[in-house]
Amino acid sequence: QVQLVESGGGLVEPGGSLRLSCAASGRIISFTTMGWYRQVPGKQRELVAAITGGGTTTYADSVKGRFSISRDKAYKMVFLEMNNLKPEDTAVYYCKARGGVDYWGQGTQVTVSS
Repeated sequence: QVQLVESGGGLVEPGGSLRLSCAASGRIISFTTMGWYRQVPGKQRELVAAITGGGTTTYADSVKGRFSISRDKAYKMVFLEMNNLKPEDTAVYYCKARGGVDYWGQGTQVTVSS
Protein backbone atom coordinates (compact mmCIF):
# COMPACT_ATOMS: atom_id res chain seq x y z
CA GLN A 1 0.00 0.00 0.00
CA VAL A 2 1.30 3.40 -0.99
CA GLN A 3 0.12 6.70 0.46
CA LEU A 4 0.68 10.13 -1.04
CA VAL A 5 0.18 13.19 1.13
CA GLU A 6 0.15 16.70 -0.34
CA SER A 7 0.79 19.90 1.56
CA GLY A 8 1.43 23.57 0.88
CA GLY A 9 -1.84 24.72 -0.62
CA GLY A 10 -3.63 27.85 0.49
CA LEU A 11 -4.87 31.28 -0.44
CA VAL A 12 -2.55 33.63 -2.29
CA GLU A 13 -2.96 36.90 -4.16
CA PRO A 14 -2.42 37.10 -7.91
CA GLY A 15 1.29 37.31 -8.65
CA GLY A 16 2.15 35.42 -5.50
CA SER A 17 3.92 32.10 -5.00
CA LEU A 18 3.27 28.77 -3.35
CA ARG A 19 5.26 25.57 -2.99
CA LEU A 20 3.44 22.26 -2.94
CA SER A 21 4.98 19.12 -1.51
CA CYS A 22 4.01 15.49 -1.93
CA ALA A 23 5.42 12.77 0.29
CA ALA A 24 5.12 9.08 -0.54
CA SER A 25 5.10 6.40 2.14
CA GLY A 26 4.28 2.75 2.46
CA ARG A 27 5.39 -0.17 0.31
CA ILE A 28 7.22 1.82 -2.34
CA ILE A 29 9.01 -0.25 -4.93
CA SER A 30 9.85 2.38 -7.50
CA PHE A 31 8.00 5.07 -9.32
CA THR A 32 8.52 5.69 -13.01
CA THR A 33 6.86 9.09 -12.92
CA MET A 34 5.58 11.49 -10.29
CA GLY A 35 3.51 14.50 -11.10
CA TRP A 36 0.92 17.11 -10.25
CA TYR A 37 -2.58 17.39 -11.65
CA ARG A 38 -5.32 19.90 -10.92
CA GLN A 39 -9.07 19.94 -11.13
CA VAL A 40 -11.80 22.54 -10.89
CA PRO A 41 -15.47 21.67 -10.41
CA GLY A 42 -17.13 20.57 -13.63
CA LYS A 43 -13.89 20.03 -15.50
CA GLN A 44 -11.60 17.09 -16.09
CA ARG A 45 -8.46 16.66 -14.05
CA GLU A 46 -5.52 17.99 -16.05
CA LEU A 47 -1.80 17.46 -15.98
CA VAL A 48 0.18 20.38 -14.57
CA ALA A 49 3.69 18.96 -14.45
CA ALA A 50 5.46 15.61 -14.24
CA ILE A 51 8.97 14.36 -13.64
CA THR A 52 10.49 10.96 -14.41
CA GLY A 53 13.00 9.05 -12.36
CA GLY A 54 15.63 10.25 -14.81
CA GLY A 55 14.66 13.86 -14.23
CA THR A 56 12.82 14.54 -17.48
CA THR A 57 10.09 17.12 -16.92
CA THR A 58 6.83 17.90 -18.68
CA TYR A 59 4.67 20.98 -18.19
CA ALA A 60 1.25 22.10 -19.31
CA ASP A 61 1.53 25.05 -21.70
CA SER A 62 -0.45 27.22 -19.29
CA VAL A 63 2.18 26.94 -16.55
CA LYS A 64 5.44 26.90 -18.52
CA GLY A 65 7.82 29.52 -17.26
CA ARG A 66 5.88 29.96 -14.00
CA PHE A 67 5.87 26.53 -12.36
CA SER A 68 8.79 24.22 -11.64
CA ILE A 69 8.63 20.57 -10.62
CA SER A 70 11.42 18.84 -8.72
CA ARG A 71 12.00 15.72 -6.65
CA ASP A 72 14.24 14.50 -3.88
CA LYS A 73 17.08 12.05 -4.53
CA ALA A 74 15.19 9.11 -3.08
CA TYR A 75 12.29 9.88 -5.44
CA LYS A 76 9.85 9.70 -2.56
CA MET A 77 8.98 13.38 -2.57
CA VAL A 78 7.96 15.68 -5.38
CA PHE A 79 7.58 19.44 -5.23
CA LEU A 80 5.82 22.06 -7.30
CA GLU A 81 7.11 25.61 -7.11
CA MET A 82 4.40 27.94 -8.39
CA ASN A 83 5.25 31.55 -9.19
CA ASN A 84 3.30 34.44 -10.68
CA LEU A 85 0.07 32.70 -9.78
CA LYS A 86 -3.08 33.69 -11.63
CA PRO A 87 -6.76 33.35 -10.66
CA GLU A 88 -7.11 30.64 -13.32
CA ASP A 89 -4.62 28.51 -11.36
CA THR A 90 -7.26 28.09 -8.65
CA ALA A 91 -7.98 24.39 -8.31
CA VAL A 92 -7.49 21.32 -6.17
CA TYR A 93 -3.99 20.05 -6.86
CA TYR A 94 -3.35 16.31 -6.74
CA CYS A 95 -0.12 14.39 -6.57
CA LYS A 96 0.16 11.24 -8.66
CA ALA A 97 2.81 8.54 -8.67
CA ARG A 98 3.05 5.77 -11.23
CA GLY A 99 4.61 2.49 -10.19
CA GLY A 100 2.85 -0.33 -11.97
CA VAL A 101 -0.44 1.27 -10.95
CA ASP A 102 -1.34 4.91 -10.39
CA TYR A 103 -1.46 6.26 -6.87
CA TRP A 104 -3.19 9.53 -5.99
CA GLY A 105 -3.07 11.86 -3.05
CA GLN A 106 -6.14 13.41 -1.44
CA GLY A 107 -5.55 16.83 -2.97
CA THR A 108 -4.74 20.28 -1.66
CA GLN A 109 -6.68 23.44 -2.44
CA VAL A 110 -4.94 26.35 -4.12
CA THR A 111 -6.93 29.58 -4.34
CA VAL A 112 -5.57 32.62 -6.15
CA SER A 113 -7.65 35.67 -5.35
CA SER A 114 -7.33 39.27 -4.23
